[in-house]
Amino acid sequence: METLRNIMNPFCTFLFLGMLLHFASSMPRTKAVTHYHDFVVQATPVKRLCKTHNTITVNGMYPGPTLEVNNGDTLVVKVTNKARYNVTIHWHGVRQMRTGWADGPEFVTQCPIRPGGSYTYRFTIQGQEGTLWWHAHSSWLRATVYGALIIRPRLGESYPFPKPKRETPLLLGEWWDANPIDVVRQATRTGAAPNVSNAYTINGQPGDLYNCSKKDTVVVPVNSGETNLLRIINSALNQQLFFKIANHKLTVVGADASYLKPYTTSVLMLGPGQTTDVLITADQPPAKYYIAARAYASAQGAPFDNTTTTAILEYATAPCLAKCTSTKPVMPSLPAFNDTATATVFTKSLKSPRKVEVPTEIDENLFITVGLGLNNCPSGARRIMGIFVFECLPHEEEEEEEEEEEEEEIDFDICCADLFIMCYEIRIIIGTW
Repeated sequence: METLRNIMNPFCTFLFLGMLLHFASSMPRTKAVTHYHDFVVQATPVKRLCKTHNTITVNGMYPGPTLEVNNGDTLVVKVTNKARYNVTIHWHGVRQMRTGWADGPEFVTQCPIRPGGSYTYRFTIQGQEGTLWWHAHSSWLRATVYGALIIRPRLGESYPFPKPKRETPLLLGEWWDANPIDVVRQATRTGAAPNVSNAYTINGQPGDLYNCSKKDTVVVPVNSGETNLLRIINSALNQQLFFKIANHKLTVVGADASYLKPYTTSVLMLGPGQTTDVLITADQPPAKYYIAARAYASAQGAPFDNTTTTAILEYATAPCLAKCTSTKPVMPSLPAFNDTATATVFTKSLKSPRKVEVPTEIDENLFITVGLGLNNCPSGARRIMGIFVFECLPHEEEEEEEEEEEEEEIDFDICCADLFIMCYEIRIIIGTW
């Protein structure tokens, strides 16, 4: 018996510890939260560059509301379309794990939300931390329908860098002194390139260098000595942009909701849709410093908007309050519009914070072809996308009677949605060899 007891005691201890570790690892570290939001897509009077336009917005805001979640949380967003155009919302950069139908591109993962209708997106954000954004994914509505999506670490966890004093999202955009839908429709009719934008914006404002814009220039307050986190998003429709803050260094710590090996630079370059998280330390003499962005456009002969948008980094410490009010902000020296060398240095400096294991043995080869065909829309047409069939019919949540009454007033094509009389059909063929 003594021998058996000596054997069983270590075994029982080992078994108990194993069970304890199993239950500890299987339990969630923190309870995930479900966030509910209502988006109302509507026309809103917005004045920029001395003129007021009936601009499509979300909840009357331009840019739209900022959504804030933690890694592991779920988002539930009901979108109600009170505009006269079809619309969908895309959650740019979110890995839709088993929720591909919530991704948002119209006629790819869903039919558009028709005027008067609504649709609810539901998805969970897993394994991503940093900055992403959301935007319309119908025609050129993305020019004004967009906003930030901030993903913080799980509750109880921290950033892999010193906690910043403040966090500020800066959304870079493009503004047309016209209806963006009319701009792209004119290009479609004529076959010419769309007209370039009339201004760039930071958080929806063009800044001091444009007409009728100075009093609404965005101001980012800082205190001497503090380190802040800037979440920079290029939500411009078409244009790559250089970004710089006068006399300040930027430490890049993340991009597209992934952490990066910290890298210090004075200038960023972001393509449309890209995000970059940077730390900035207020280590300069108290004053006002311009935050500026302008185009990176290296294609010879291609037209582009060659203007500069600005915001102001303003020191809020006491010595500055008396001097800064009448002092003109310091302007940064931005790269030339075709400075490919600077753009390349920046992009090559973005590296993972740790070694990434890449599979070296290939189990399967995939051969993927994508074809694009143009066909006239027959009456009652259906769209075929891979193995999915989407009928361009009202969503269940739409009120069909109201829709019929407003049919002559709204501006859309049931089958083709702003693509005029042509339907697009994509066939994806996957094979192995």
